[in-house]
Amino acid sequence: MLSDSHLGTKHFTTNFLIGAVLLLNAGHGLEPAWAFDLLAQRITAVPRLRQRLVNTPFGCGRPVWVDDPLFKIANHVTTLPCPTPGGESVVLGIAAELIGRQLPRDRPLWAATLVTDTAPGEAALILVFHHVLADVIGGLAVLAGLVDGAGERDKPIEFTPEVADVGFPRPGPSRTQLAIDAAFGRICSLQRLPAALCRIGNAAAELHPMVRVRAAPTSLNRRTGPKRTFVIVRTDVNMVHRVAHARGATVNDVVLTSVATALQRPLERRGELVHEIVISVPFSEPRQDRSGNLGNHSGVIPLAIPVVGDPVTRLKAVSEPTRAAKQKPPGASTAVLSPLFRLLRRVGLYQRLITSQRLIHTFASTMRGPEIRQALLGCPITGMLPLSVPTGNITVSFVVLSYAGELAVTIADHCTGACRVTR
Repeated sequence: MLSDSHLGTKHFTTNFLIGAVLLLNAGHGLEPAWAFDLLAQRITAVPRLRQRLVNTPFGCGRPVWVDDPLFKIANHVTTLPCPTPGGESVVLGIAAELIGRQLPRDRPLWAATLVTDTAPGEAALILVFHHVLADVIGGLAVLAGLVDGAGERDKPIEFTPEVADVGFPRPGPSRTQLAIDAAFGRICSLQRLPAALCRIGNAAAELHPMVRVRAAPTSLNRRTGPKRTFVIVRTDVNMVHRVAHARGATVNDVVLTSVATALQRPLERRGELVHEIVISVPFSEPRQDRSGNLGNHSGVIPLAIPVVGDPVTRLKAVSEPTRAAKQKPPGASTAVLSPLFRLLRRVGLYQRLITSQRLIHTFASTMRGPEIRQALLGCPITGMLPLSVPTGNITVSFVVLSYAGELAVTIADHCTGACRVTR
Protein backbone atom coordinates (compact mmCIF):
# COMPACT_ATOMS: atom_id res chain seq x y z
CA MET A 1 0.00 0.00 0.00
CA LEU A 2 3.05 2.22 -0.46
CA SER A 3 3.09 4.47 -3.48
CA ASP A 4 5.11 7.22 -5.17
CA SER A 5 2.06 8.94 -6.66
CA HIS A 6 2.22 12.56 -7.84
CA LEU A 7 5.71 13.47 -6.66
CA GLY A 8 7.69 16.56 -7.59
CA THR A 9 11.18 16.23 -9.07
CA LYS A 10 12.95 17.10 -5.84
CA HIS A 11 10.91 14.58 -3.89
CA PHE A 12 10.93 11.31 -5.86
CA THR A 13 14.33 10.03 -4.78
CA THR A 14 13.14 6.41 -4.91
CA ASN A 15 13.98 4.83 -8.26
CA PHE A 16 10.43 3.53 -8.70
CA LEU A 17 10.37 2.30 -12.30
CA ILE A 18 7.91 0.29 -14.32
CA GLY A 19 8.19 -1.06 -17.83
CA ALA A 20 7.68 -3.88 -20.27
CA VAL A 21 9.59 -6.25 -22.53
CA LEU A 22 8.10 -6.61 -26.01
CA LEU A 23 9.19 -9.85 -27.68
CA LEU A 24 9.34 -9.36 -31.46
CA ASN A 25 9.25 -11.78 -34.37
CA ALA A 26 11.89 -10.15 -36.57
CA GLY A 27 11.97 -12.91 -39.17
CA HIS A 28 12.25 -10.40 -42.03
CA GLY A 29 15.14 -8.62 -40.34
CA LEU A 30 15.20 -5.51 -38.18
CA GLU A 31 17.66 -2.77 -39.01
CA PRO A 32 18.52 -0.89 -35.77
CA ALA A 33 19.09 2.47 -37.49
CA TRP A 34 15.74 2.25 -39.27
CA ALA A 35 13.96 1.22 -36.07
CA PHE A 36 15.62 4.13 -34.25
CA ASP A 37 14.32 6.63 -36.81
CA LEU A 38 10.81 5.17 -36.79
CA LEU A 39 10.59 5.33 -33.00
CA ALA A 40 11.79 8.95 -33.13
CA GLN A 41 8.92 9.68 -35.50
CA ARG A 42 6.26 7.93 -33.44
CA ILE A 43 7.00 9.40 -30.04
CA THR A 44 5.82 12.77 -31.35
CA ALA A 45 2.32 11.30 -30.90
CA VAL A 46 2.97 10.91 -27.15
CA PRO A 47 3.71 14.44 -25.87
CA ARG A 48 4.64 13.35 -22.34
CA LEU A 49 7.66 11.46 -23.71
CA ARG A 50 9.27 14.80 -24.62
CA GLN A 51 8.39 16.61 -21.41
CA ARG A 52 10.11 17.16 -18.06
CA LEU A 53 8.52 17.63 -14.68
CA VAL A 54 9.90 20.89 -13.24
CA ASN A 55 9.43 22.58 -9.90
CA THR A 56 7.62 25.91 -9.72
CA PRO A 57 8.69 28.98 -7.71
CA PHE A 58 7.47 29.26 -4.15
CA GLY A 59 3.75 29.95 -3.99
CA CYS A 60 3.18 29.04 -7.65
CA GLY A 61 1.67 25.62 -7.19
CA ARG A 62 2.87 22.08 -7.74
CA PRO A 63 5.44 20.93 -10.32
CA VAL A 64 4.35 21.15 -13.97
CA TRP A 65 5.13 19.26 -17.15
CA VAL A 66 6.92 21.33 -19.82
CA ASP A 67 8.45 20.50 -23.19
CA ASP A 68 12.17 19.71 -23.01
CA PRO A 69 13.90 22.01 -25.54
CA LEU A 70 17.05 19.86 -25.36
CA PHE A 71 15.21 16.62 -26.09
CA LYS A 72 17.22 14.15 -28.19
CA ILE A 73 15.98 10.70 -29.07
CA ALA A 74 19.54 9.38 -28.72
CA ASN A 75 19.39 10.14 -24.99
CA HIS A 76 16.51 7.71 -24.59
CA VAL A 77 16.75 4.95 -27.22
CA THR A 78 19.72 2.61 -27.53
CA THR A 79 20.35 -0.63 -29.39
CA LEU A 80 22.55 -3.56 -28.49
CA PRO A 81 23.12 -7.09 -29.79
CA CYS A 82 21.95 -9.78 -27.42
CA PRO A 83 24.83 -11.36 -25.48
CA THR A 84 25.35 -15.09 -25.82
CA PRO A 85 23.70 -17.49 -25.34
CA GLY A 86 20.69 -15.29 -26.07
CA GLY A 87 17.11 -16.18 -25.30
CA GLU A 88 14.45 -14.82 -22.98
CA SER A 89 16.43 -15.30 -19.78
CA VAL A 90 19.26 -13.13 -21.09
CA VAL A 91 16.77 -10.44 -22.17
CA LEU A 92 15.22 -10.48 -18.71
CA GLY A 93 18.68 -10.10 -17.20
CA ILE A 94 19.25 -6.99 -19.33
CA ALA A 95 15.82 -5.68 -18.29
CA ALA A 96 16.66 -6.23 -14.60
CA GLU A 97 19.83 -4.20 -15.01
CA LEU A 98 18.10 -1.38 -16.90
CA ILE A 99 15.21 -1.04 -14.48
CA GLY A 100 17.68 -0.73 -11.61
CA ARG A 101 19.43 2.31 -13.08
CA GLN A 102 18.61 5.87 -12.12
CA LEU A 103 16.98 7.84 -14.93
CA PRO A 104 18.57 11.31 -15.33
CA ARG A 105 16.30 13.92 -13.75
CA ASP A 106 17.22 16.61 -16.28
CA ARG A 107 15.39 14.92 -19.15
CA PRO A 108 12.11 13.04 -19.78
CA LEU A 109 11.88 10.05 -17.45
CA TRP A 110 11.93 7.07 -19.78
CA ALA A 111 14.31 4.86 -21.74
CA ALA A 112 14.04 2.20 -24.44
CA THR A 113 16.55 -0.46 -25.46
CA LEU A 114 16.25 -2.49 -28.65
CA VAL A 115 17.94 -5.87 -28.18
CA THR A 116 18.67 -7.51 -31.52
CA ASP A 117 19.26 -11.17 -32.36
CA THR A 118 17.87 -12.53 -29.09
CA ALA A 119 17.38 -15.75 -31.07
CA PRO A 120 17.33 -16.50 -34.81
CA GLY A 121 14.73 -14.15 -36.29
CA GLU A 122 13.83 -12.60 -32.92
CA ALA A 123 14.39 -9.30 -31.09
CA ALA A 124 13.07 -7.46 -28.03
CA LEU A 125 12.29 -3.89 -27.05
CA ILE A 126 12.68 -3.02 -23.35
CA LEU A 127 10.75 0.07 -22.21
CA VAL A 128 11.27 1.68 -18.80
CA PHE A 129 9.34 4.61 -17.26
CA HIS A 130 9.50 6.38 -13.94
CA HIS A 131 6.24 5.92 -12.05
CA VAL A 132 5.74 9.69 -11.88
CA LEU A 133 5.57 9.82 -15.69
CA ALA A 134 3.09 7.00 -16.16
CA ASP A 135 1.43 4.39 -14.00
CA VAL A 136 0.75 0.92 -15.37
CA ILE A 137 -2.36 2.05 -17.23
CA GLY A 138 -0.53 5.06 -18.63
CA GLY A 139 2.26 2.74 -19.76
CA LEU A 140 -0.23 0.79 -21.85
CA ALA A 141 -1.38 4.10 -23.36
CA VAL A 142 2.22 4.80 -24.37
CA LEU A 143 2.44 1.41 -26.08
CA ALA A 144 -0.80 2.14 -27.92
CA GLY A 145 0.83 5.23 -29.39
CA LEU A 146 3.93 3.34 -30.55
CA VAL A 147 2.58 0.15 -32.11
CA ASP A 148 1.96 -0.21 -35.84
CA GLY A 149 -1.34 0.72 -37.40
CA ALA A 150 -3.67 -2.00 -38.69
CA GLY A 151 -2.58 -1.47 -42.28
CA GLU A 152 1.09 -1.77 -41.40
CA ARG A 153 0.98 -5.24 -39.90
CA ASP A 154 0.74 -7.24 -43.11
CA LYS A 155 3.53 -5.58 -45.04
CA PRO A 156 6.91 -3.97 -44.39
CA ILE A 157 6.69 -0.36 -43.22
CA GLU A 158 8.06 2.28 -45.53
CA PHE A 159 9.87 4.83 -43.40
CA THR A 160 8.65 8.38 -43.88
CA PRO A 161 11.17 11.04 -42.85
CA GLU A 162 10.08 12.69 -39.65
CA VAL A 163 7.97 15.79 -40.14
CA ALA A 164 9.16 18.51 -37.81
CA ASP A 165 6.75 19.39 -35.04
CA VAL A 166 6.56 23.13 -35.65
CA GLY A 167 5.04 23.67 -32.22
CA PHE A 168 7.82 21.91 -30.31
CA PRO A 169 9.19 22.93 -27.92
CA ARG A 170 6.30 24.94 -26.57
CA PRO A 171 7.38 27.57 -24.06
CA GLY A 172 6.69 26.81 -20.43
CA PRO A 173 4.37 28.99 -18.39
CA SER A 174 5.77 32.23 -16.98
CA ARG A 175 5.99 32.86 -13.27
CA THR A 176 3.03 35.23 -13.57
CA GLN A 177 0.96 32.56 -15.31
CA LEU A 178 1.89 30.00 -12.67
CA ALA A 179 0.98 32.38 -9.85
CA ILE A 180 -2.37 33.21 -11.44
CA ASP A 181 -3.12 29.54 -12.08
CA ALA A 182 -2.14 28.65 -8.51
CA ALA A 183 -4.39 31.38 -7.08
CA PHE A 184 -7.26 30.36 -9.35
CA GLY A 185 -6.70 26.75 -8.35
CA ARG A 186 -6.96 27.64 -4.66
CA ILE A 187 -10.23 29.46 -5.29
CA CYS A 188 -11.59 26.49 -7.24
CA SER A 189 -10.43 24.13 -4.50
CA LEU A 190 -12.68 25.98 -2.07
CA GLN A 191 -15.60 25.43 -4.43
CA ARG A 192 -14.68 21.77 -4.66
CA LEU A 193 -14.28 21.42 -0.91
CA PRO A 194 -17.45 19.32 -0.40
CA ALA A 195 -16.34 16.91 -3.13
CA ALA A 196 -12.82 16.85 -1.69
CA LEU A 197 -14.12 15.99 1.75
CA CYS A 198 -16.20 13.23 0.20
CA ARG A 199 -13.12 11.92 -1.59
CA ILE A 200 -11.14 11.93 1.64
CA GLY A 201 -13.96 9.99 3.24
CA ASN A 202 -13.82 7.48 0.38
CA ALA A 203 -10.06 7.27 0.85
CA ALA A 204 -10.46 6.54 4.54
CA ALA A 205 -12.94 3.79 3.71
CA GLU A 206 -10.58 2.38 1.06
CA LEU A 207 -7.71 2.32 3.53
CA HIS A 208 -9.78 1.10 6.47
CA PRO A 209 -8.43 -2.47 6.08
CA MET A 210 -5.00 -1.09 7.00
CA VAL A 211 -6.25 -0.43 10.53
CA ARG A 212 -7.06 -4.07 11.18
CA VAL A 213 -4.66 -5.80 8.75
CA ARG A 214 -1.12 -6.55 9.87
CA ALA A 215 1.41 -8.61 8.01
CA ALA A 216 2.82 -11.43 10.13
CA PRO A 217 6.63 -11.22 10.45
CA THR A 218 8.23 -13.37 7.73
CA SER A 219 11.38 -13.53 5.62
CA LEU A 220 9.41 -11.80 2.85
CA ASN A 221 10.13 -8.48 4.58
CA ARG A 222 13.83 -7.87 5.07
CA ARG A 223 16.74 -5.84 3.82
CA THR A 224 17.04 -5.90 0.04
CA GLY A 225 20.15 -5.70 -2.08
CA PRO A 226 20.95 -4.06 -5.41
CA LYS A 227 20.49 -7.25 -7.40
CA ARG A 228 17.14 -8.26 -8.87
CA THR A 229 15.92 -11.06 -11.09
CA PHE A 230 12.79 -11.58 -13.16
CA VAL A 231 11.03 -14.89 -13.68
CA ILE A 232 8.10 -15.30 -16.08
CA VAL A 233 5.18 -17.68 -15.58
CA ARG A 234 2.64 -18.03 -18.38
CA THR A 235 -0.85 -19.45 -18.57
CA ASP A 236 -3.93 -19.32 -20.79
CA VAL A 237 -6.06 -16.32 -19.84
CA ASN A 238 -9.28 -17.94 -21.08
CA MET A 239 -8.72 -20.92 -18.83
CA VAL A 240 -8.20 -18.63 -15.82
CA HIS A 241 -11.31 -16.68 -16.77
CA ARG A 242 -13.39 -19.87 -16.91
CA VAL A 243 -12.17 -20.94 -13.48
CA ALA A 244 -12.95 -17.52 -12.04
CA HIS A 245 -16.35 -17.13 -13.73
CA ALA A 246 -17.52 -20.54 -12.54
CA ARG A 247 -17.01 -19.37 -8.95
CA GLY A 248 -18.31 -15.83 -9.25
CA ALA A 249 -14.81 -14.35 -9.15
CA THR A 250 -12.52 -12.43 -11.51
CA VAL A 251 -9.15 -13.13 -13.09
CA ASN A 252 -7.62 -10.72 -10.58
CA ASP A 253 -9.12 -12.72 -7.70
CA VAL A 254 -7.59 -15.94 -9.04
CA VAL A 255 -4.24 -14.20 -9.47
CA LEU A 256 -4.23 -12.90 -5.89
CA THR A 257 -5.17 -16.31 -4.50
CA SER A 258 -2.41 -17.93 -6.56
CA VAL A 259 0.17 -15.34 -5.46
CA ALA A 260 -0.61 -15.97 -1.79
CA THR A 261 -0.35 -19.73 -2.29
CA ALA A 262 2.95 -19.36 -4.17
CA LEU A 263 4.44 -17.39 -1.27
CA GLN A 264 3.05 -19.62 1.47
CA ARG A 265 4.77 -22.76 0.17
CA PRO A 266 8.41 -21.59 0.52
CA LEU A 267 7.57 -20.00 3.87
CA GLU A 268 6.23 -23.34 5.05
CA ARG A 269 9.43 -25.07 3.93
CA ARG A 270 11.38 -22.59 6.05
CA GLY A 271 9.25 -23.34 9.07
CA GLU A 272 7.40 -20.01 8.89
CA LEU A 273 3.71 -20.73 9.42
CA VAL A 274 1.27 -17.99 8.41
CA HIS A 275 -2.49 -18.01 7.92
CA GLU A 276 -2.65 -15.16 5.43
CA ILE A 277 -0.48 -13.14 3.07
CA VAL A 278 -1.11 -9.38 2.99
CA ILE A 279 -0.92 -8.01 -0.57
CA SER A 280 -1.01 -4.37 -1.64
CA VAL A 281 -3.35 -4.22 -4.63
CA PRO A 282 -3.62 -1.16 -6.91
CA PHE A 283 -6.90 -0.08 -8.41
CA SER A 284 -6.28 2.21 -11.38
CA GLU A 285 -8.73 4.61 -12.95
CA PRO A 286 -9.34 3.68 -16.62
CA ARG A 287 -8.39 6.41 -19.10
CA GLN A 288 -9.15 6.73 -22.78
CA ASP A 289 -6.38 9.21 -23.59
CA ARG A 290 -3.68 7.47 -25.61
CA SER A 291 -1.04 10.13 -25.23
CA GLY A 292 -1.05 13.23 -23.12
CA ASN A 293 -2.97 12.38 -19.97
CA LEU A 294 -0.74 9.77 -18.39
CA GLY A 295 0.52 10.21 -14.85
CA ASN A 296 -0.51 8.22 -11.83
CA HIS A 297 -4.25 7.74 -11.25
CA SER A 298 -4.23 4.77 -8.91
CA GLY A 299 -5.31 3.94 -5.41
CA VAL A 300 -4.21 0.99 -3.32
CA ILE A 301 -5.70 -1.21 -0.64
CA PRO A 302 -4.13 -3.98 1.45
CA LEU A 303 -5.85 -7.36 1.21
CA ALA A 304 -5.27 -10.22 3.63
CA ILE A 305 -5.38 -13.34 1.44
CA PRO A 306 -5.96 -16.61 3.34
CA VAL A 307 -3.58 -19.50 2.65
CA VAL A 308 -5.34 -22.17 4.70
CA GLY A 309 -8.52 -24.01 3.79
CA ASP A 310 -9.80 -25.33 0.50
CA PRO A 311 -9.09 -23.30 -2.68
CA VAL A 312 -12.75 -22.45 -3.40
CA THR A 313 -13.29 -20.98 0.07
CA ARG A 314 -10.07 -18.99 -0.17
CA LEU A 315 -11.06 -17.64 -3.60
CA LYS A 316 -14.42 -16.51 -2.20
CA ALA A 317 -12.64 -14.77 0.68
CA VAL A 318 -10.68 -12.79 -1.93
CA SER A 319 -13.52 -11.99 -4.36
CA GLU A 320 -15.80 -10.38 -1.77
CA PRO A 321 -13.45 -7.54 -0.66
CA THR A 322 -12.20 -6.88 -4.20
CA ARG A 323 -15.80 -6.61 -5.43
CA ALA A 324 -16.52 -4.10 -2.67
CA ALA A 325 -13.38 -2.10 -3.54
CA LYS A 326 -14.44 -1.76 -7.18
CA GLN A 327 -17.70 -0.12 -6.12
CA LYS A 328 -15.80 2.77 -4.56
CA PRO A 329 -14.34 5.74 -6.49
CA PRO A 330 -11.08 4.57 -8.12
CA GLY A 331 -7.87 5.99 -6.82
CA ALA A 332 -9.47 7.49 -3.71
CA SER A 333 -6.59 6.51 -1.42
CA THR A 334 -4.25 8.71 -3.45
CA ALA A 335 -6.00 11.73 -1.89
CA VAL A 336 -4.59 10.71 1.50
CA LEU A 337 -1.38 8.84 0.69
CA SER A 338 0.20 11.32 -1.74
CA PRO A 339 0.26 14.32 0.66
CA LEU A 340 1.41 12.05 3.48
CA PHE A 341 4.30 10.62 1.47
CA ARG A 342 5.35 14.09 0.27
CA LEU A 343 5.45 15.27 3.87
CA LEU A 344 7.49 12.25 4.96
CA ARG A 345 9.96 12.90 2.14
CA ARG A 346 10.41 16.52 3.16
CA VAL A 347 11.24 15.56 6.73
CA GLY A 348 13.46 12.66 5.64
CA LEU A 349 11.34 9.84 7.03
CA TYR A 350 9.97 8.25 3.85
CA GLN A 351 12.89 5.89 3.24
CA ARG A 352 12.83 4.76 6.85
CA LEU A 353 9.11 4.05 6.55
CA ILE A 354 9.32 1.84 3.48
CA THR A 355 12.38 -0.08 4.69
CA SER A 356 10.86 -0.94 8.06
CA GLN A 357 7.12 -1.23 7.31
CA ARG A 358 5.19 -4.25 8.57
CA LEU A 359 1.88 -3.57 6.84
CA ILE A 360 2.19 -5.74 3.73
CA HIS A 361 4.15 -8.74 2.47
CA THR A 362 4.14 -8.01 -1.26
CA PHE A 363 2.69 -6.07 -4.18
CA ALA A 364 0.55 -7.62 -6.93
CA SER A 365 -0.85 -5.76 -9.93
CA THR A 366 -3.00 -7.20 -12.72
CA MET A 367 -3.59 -5.39 -16.04
CA ARG A 368 -5.59 -6.17 -19.14
CA GLY A 369 -3.56 -5.70 -22.29
CA PRO A 370 -4.54 -5.93 -25.98
CA GLU A 371 -6.70 -8.94 -26.80
CA ILE A 372 -5.52 -9.00 -30.41
CA ARG A 373 -1.87 -9.52 -31.32
CA GLN A 374 -0.10 -6.25 -32.11
CA ALA A 375 2.95 -5.38 -34.19
CA LEU A 376 5.82 -2.97 -33.69
CA LEU A 377 8.39 -1.85 -36.26
CA GLY A 378 6.77 -4.23 -38.74
CA CYS A 379 7.38 -7.18 -36.40
CA PRO A 380 4.58 -9.15 -34.71
CA ILE A 381 4.72 -8.78 -30.92
CA THR A 382 4.81 -12.39 -29.73
CA GLY A 383 4.79 -11.51 -26.05
CA MET A 384 4.33 -8.60 -23.64
CA LEU A 385 6.11 -9.06 -20.31
CA PRO A 386 5.34 -6.43 -17.64
CA LEU A 387 8.12 -5.13 -15.42
CA SER A 388 8.07 -3.67 -11.93
CA VAL A 389 10.37 -3.93 -8.94
CA PRO A 390 9.75 -4.17 -5.21
CA THR A 391 10.46 -1.14 -3.04
CA GLY A 392 11.55 -0.79 0.55
CA ASN A 393 11.72 -4.11 2.41
CA ILE A 394 9.51 -5.97 -0.09
CA THR A 395 11.71 -8.77 -1.42
CA VAL A 396 9.40 -10.20 -4.04
CA SER A 397 6.50 -8.76 -6.02
CA PHE A 398 4.20 -9.73 -8.88
CA VAL A 399 2.86 -7.92 -11.93
CA VAL A 400 0.49 -9.61 -14.37
CA LEU A 401 -0.49 -8.66 -17.93
CA SER A 402 -2.85 -10.36 -20.34
CA TYR A 403 -2.01 -10.19 -24.04
CA ALA A 404 -3.54 -12.01 -27.00
CA GLY A 405 -4.92 -14.87 -24.91
CA GLU A 406 -1.85 -15.27 -22.71
CA LEU A 407 -1.47 -14.26 -19.07
CA ALA A 408 2.15 -13.41 -18.26
CA VAL A 409 3.13 -13.21 -14.58
CA THR A 410 6.41 -11.45 -13.89
CA ILE A 411 7.91 -12.32 -10.51
CA ALA A 412 10.46 -9.73 -9.38
CA ASP A 413 12.93 -10.95 -6.76
CA HIS A 414 14.94 -8.18 -5.11
CA CYS A 415 16.94 -9.32 -2.11
CA THR A 416 20.35 -10.32 -0.80
CA GLY A 417 19.94 -13.92 -1.88
CA ALA A 418 18.91 -15.35 1.46
CA CYS A 419 15.20 -14.91 0.79
CA ARG A 420 14.88 -15.71 -2.91
CA VAL A 421 11.29 -16.67 -3.69
CA THR A 422 10.70 -17.21 -7.39
CA ARG A 423 9.29 -20.70 -7.67
